[in-house]
Amino acid sequence: MSKPPKNAAWGGRFALGPSEIMQKINVSLDIDKRLYAQDIAASLAHAAMLARRKIISPEDGEAIARGLVQIKNEIETGLFPFRAEHEDIHLNIEARLAEIAGPAAGRLHTARSRNDQVATDFRLWVRDAVDRLDARTRDLQAALLDRAERHAATIMPGFTHMQPAQPVTFGHHLMAYVEMLGRDRGRFKDCRARANESPLGAAALAGTSFPIDRDATARDLGFDRPAANSMDAVSDRDFALEFLAAAAIAGLHLSRFAEEIVLWSAPNFGFVALSDAFTTGSSIMPQKRNPDAAELVRAKTGRLNGDLVVLLTVMKGLALTYAKDLQEDKAPVFDAADTLELCLAATAGMVLDLRVDEAAMRAAAAAGFSTATDLADWLVRVLDLPFREAHHRAGALVKRAETLGCDLAGLPLAEMQKVEPRVTADVFAVLSVEKSVASRASFGGTAPAEVRKAIAAARKRFL
Repeated sequence: MSKPPKNAAWGGRFALGPSEIMQKINVSLDIDKRLYAQDIAASLAHAAMLARRKIISPEDGEAIARGLVQIKNEIETGLFPFRAEHEDIHLNIEARLAEIAGPAAGRLHTARSRNDQVATDFRLWVRDAVDRLDARTRDLQAALLDRAERHAATIMPGFTHMQPAQPVTFGHHLMAYVEMLGRDRGRFKDCRARANESPLGAAALAGTSFPIDRDATARDLGFDRPAANSMDAVSDRDFALEFLAAAAIAGLHLSRFAEEIVLWSAPNFGFVALSDAFTTGSSIMPQKRNPDAAELVRAKTGRLNGDLVVLLTVMKGLALTYAKDLQEDKAPVFDAADTLELCLAATAGMVLDLRVDEAAMRAAAAAGFSTATDLADWLVRVLDLPFREAHHRAGALVKRAETLGCDLAGLPLAEMQKVEPRVTADVFAVLSVEKSVASRASFGGTAPAEVRKAIAAARKRFL
């Protein structure tokens, strides 16, 4: 009988084929080798604790520590011999440690499982990623604040339903994103706080019979405390899900701003322009300047959303405690961290690069009867009309101005008095966009003086 072909429908109870395919699906080294620094830090803390507790000898502890330091240097100088047959970064480091430290290396895994080892490394990595992203987000806030301060009194149209609504200032508009980013930083801070519990010492799932000191290893690694339940410690990935949720929301905010840059830089808006540093041309249309950096920031939000959905889907059916499914937890988190960090840097670059056409913004703010609300407010304040009635009269005046082809400031007093006889010439004082913006002096409003106060307060809160 002839031998079945390799991997022919997994014939003959897998007939020689699965080992190679199993290795391909099982190996995670290309992804998780990014955890090398965290893995070495956690191993150093674990070995030091074992030696202090006399679970291993001081000599073995020192040999392990020397070997781990050498391995870290080898990795960072490109000399480390990564081997796929060792499956992941943890076993690669362990195998190399055995070559360097000999039999002492075999004692490192005392009172530890790969389950708590991986969970510890991953928490440490996420904690570091949060710190990097916080710094990037702070940089973007600083760029927005500087630009907002420069344009605290630059008038532009505010929109609802993408229709001109009321005049605002460009500085006020930018400050909205400063607030969004502040909430993003708060979400990452909360994520970091909940992630900052050490799984180390939970072992496979049940704890260990060795007299370890989990408080000491938690403290040495900068954790607030050891995780309270060994089963939860090795199976929990809430911290990764929170990280991905925070990243997705932050990406959403960046995408909204990117969309506005795309709109504002289009000729039919003409509010801003980006330099060659953040635009590209067309292969066929020589006049084109495409805001590709903004478009790519907008698009990459989809990756951040997808990364969150990936891990939610991985986790949704897992019984306690560990399952190999959890090997798939790192790729979406690494991708999200890289993507968001790049998008934050690109957005900060665009903010600093923007050239603002103040005249175009002001002209657009004056169009579309944007001071109609100011007219209604005047009717309430001066003529004591109920606001709903004033709103109706102001709407009628807008309609009359449309018919005559003028704006509200150009509507003759006589025409106004046909709608409301008590209107006086004083009404024209509130119908300019400058007066409209200046009058919005309530806390959080768009009046330039309020915008400047908000900028000063935000510098104290965020920078």
